[in-house]
Amino acid sequence: MFMFTHDCSACDRRQLIFPSMIEGVTRSEDGTQVSFTCWCGAPQTSLRDSASRTGDRTLVAA
Repeated sequence: MFMFTHDCSACDRRQLIFPSMIEGVTRSEDGTQVSFTCWCGAPQTSLRDSASRTGDRTLVAA
């Protein structure tokens, strides 16, 4: 299971994003862009593989 934290640009809160919230995934040269809807209802995107630049952390549940 893949989940991560994200700082929402609409509600300005750090939220845990679950796989069921992910609506799309696109690969680019910079990493993997994930599209999802925040808990507040705002559409968001996150560029993964750039955790050190954004402060987002990837969490893996066993």
